[in-house]
Amino acid sequence: MTGKDEYYNRAKQEGYRSRSAYKLKQLDREAGLFGQGNTVVDLGAAPGGWLQVAVERVGDEGTVLGVDLQRVKDVEGAETIRGDMTDEEVRADLVERVGEADVVISDMAPNMTGEYGLDHARSVHLARMAYETALELLAPGGDLAVKVFEGPDLADLREEMEGEFEYVRAVHPDASRDSSSELYLVAKGRLTAPVREGDEVEVEIVDEGSEGDGIAKVEGYTLFVPGATTGDAVTVRVTDVKPRYGFAETVE
Repeated sequence: MTGKDEYYNRAKQEGYRSRSAYKLKQLDREAGLFGQGNTVVDLGAAPGGWLQVAVERVGDEGTVLGVDLQRVKDVEGAETIRGDMTDEEVRADLVERVGEADVVISDMAPNMTGEYGLDHARSVHLARMAYETALELLAPGGDLAVKVFEGPDLADLREEMEGEFEYVRAVHPDASRDSSSELYLVAKGRLTAPVREGDEVEVEIVDEGSEGDGIAKVEGYTLFVPGATTGDAVTVRVTDVKPRYGFAETVE
């Protein structure tokens, strides 16, 4: 028995529908994906192993919804939608039903052809689809974990994701097979701010924070500006962007 076969047997013994359940457990342990009461959307949810793990992690107060073209046998504590994630109507229905999610996860993979370049390109296409769906679903600060195969198209996708999240990291779960080229891009902290690091904007300081920093608003988004006082009209350069607030410095 190889080390990777162990996960198949453990899944059978512990009641999980797939060995990939352990990949999600490891992703959660590495990156802290789930919290009690979270709303989780699982894209490409069949056969349901990831749904089982998500339900365990979010508890009775959480909400777990899975989507797959295949029928998914009922998972206690989760709901499922049967539909093709490449169909825009299915994606629109998902967004309408969920509203906002805390976590989007995707273990989607293409039907394998054996031609590595083609399989890689198709995996990136599915990963980008999951990423674009997550942008519509995630609340500020929300997280995304998506499977993709290693290859030349991966860098562009990761760069796009880095522009929309606080940070992105690649994780290789131990439960992945030795022969697999799969990895998971885990994107933490969905950014919905109207500004990005390095932007220069003109603002009015409308208040002061508890630490004495000036507070400016840009389309409702809060920027803390050290050294500025209420009533100042200044040009600032954004230095750090968080999901719900950011920091800036005055431009001389």
